[in-house]
Amino acid sequence: MIDRETILGKLEAYDPEKVKVGVLASHSALDVCDGAVEEGFRTVAVCQEGRDTAYTKYFKAFREKDGRVRRGIVDEAIMLKKFRDAITPAVMDRMLKDNVLFVPNRSFTSYCGIDAVENDFYVPIVGSRNLLRSEDRGGEKDYYWLLEQAGMPSPRKVKRPEDICALTIVKLHHKQKKLERGFFTASTPGEYWEKANKLIRDGVIEEDSLSEARMEEYIIGPVFNLDFFYSPLEEKGSRIELLGIDWRFESSLDGFVRLPAEQQLALNDKQRIPEMTVCGHNSSTMRESLLDGAFELAEKFVKAAETHFSPGMIGPFCLQTCVDKDLKFFIYDVAPRIGGGTNVHMSVGHPYANSLWRRSVSTGRRLAMEVRRAVEEQRLPEIIT
Repeated sequence: MIDRETILGKLEAYDPEKVKVGVLASHSALDVCDGAVEEGFRTVAVCQEGRDTAYTKYFKAFREKDGRVRRGIVDEAIMLKKFRDAITPAVMDRMLKDNVLFVPNRSFTSYCGIDAVENDFYVPIVGSRNLLRSEDRGGEKDYYWLLEQAGMPSPRKVKRPEDICALTIVKLHHKQKKLERGFFTASTPGEYWEKANKLIRDGVIEEDSLSEARMEEYIIGPVFNLDFFYSPLEEKGSRIELLGIDWRFESSLDGFVRLPAEQQLALNDKQRIPEMTVCGHNSSTMRESLLDGAFELAEKFVKAAETHFSPGMIGPFCLQTCVDKDLKFFIYDVAPRIGGGTNVHMSVGHPYANSLWRRSVSTGRRLAMEVRRAVEEQRLPEIIT
C-alpha cells in the first residue's frame, strides 16, 4: 500500500484556503458535493463519458461573482473514457494541482480496482484507505473477519449447500451486471441446486462463482443501515456519531412483495426467482430502546478497526444490520466509507445528525464539516490517508 507519509508529502503542497472536495461521479457523489457546497468548498466530480449528465448538466453549479452558489452543486467535471482512468498520472496530477481532497465511495474501488486504489492512487483521501479492501468478501481480512475479531454479531455462516437446514442467503456476483448482486435464497440443499442451476441457465450467475459464494443464515426482520461518523478531531463530545438510518429498494424483489401470494405463485419460470439489485433508498428511524445497542456496535467496530487497520476508522461508515424478532442486531454488511444510501438525506439532513448539530446535516455535509474543521485547526493530516 502507498505509504501514508507519501500522501502527507503531497498534502504539504496544498493551499488549505483553496481545498476542493473531489469524488467519483457515482454512488453517493451528489451527497458529497451537496455537503461540500454547504460548507463553502468547490467540488470536482470525476465522470465517465456516457453517464455524466447528472453531474455535468442537471446538477452543474452556477456561482455569483462573489462565489456564492446560485444553483447546483458540481463546480467542475473531469471527463474520462472510463472511471478507471482516474488512476492515471495526468488525472491525479490535475487533482493535486487543484488541491483536491478525494472522498472514496464503493464505485471508486469497484471501477478502479482496490489494488490500484491502495498502491497507485497518490491523491489524498479523506477516510480510511486501508479499510476499503475489507469490503471484498472472501479476502483474508474481509469485514467478516473484522466482525469476528470485534466480537460483533453476524449471521451464522453456512459452509456447504448440504449444510443448509434453514432459510439461507447465497451471496455472489451477477454474471451480466458485474457490479450487481446475483443473490438468491434457499431453505434446503435441493432448493439451492434447483435455483442455482436455473440462474446459471438464465445467465444470472456463473457456475464457477458458486464455490466462492458466501452463504449465511437469512435473518428474518427489518433492515437498518446505520450511517455512522467517526471524528478523529473531536475532543469534547463523543467521537462516534449516529447520523441516520436508511434502507434499500431492491429490484425485482420489491415488486414481488407487493404481489398477492396467489399472483406470485402464478409467475412464469423466468419471473419466479427475484433479483436483489439495489436501485434506491429510503429513510428510517429506530425505536429509542435499540439505540444503545447500535452505539455499542459502532464502538466495537471502531476499536477493532484501530487495532487491526491503523490508523483505524476516519469519517463515515455504515453498519448494515437486520433486527430479529428478539430485537437482536445482526450485521450482514459493512461499508468502511460513505454509504450508498446517504443521498436520501442530502440537503434535508439525517434525523439524528440534525438533532445533534442543530442544523441540516447529511453524511456529505458532515464530511465537509470535518474537512472545514481540519483546515481551520491546521489538522488535515489527521483525516487523510
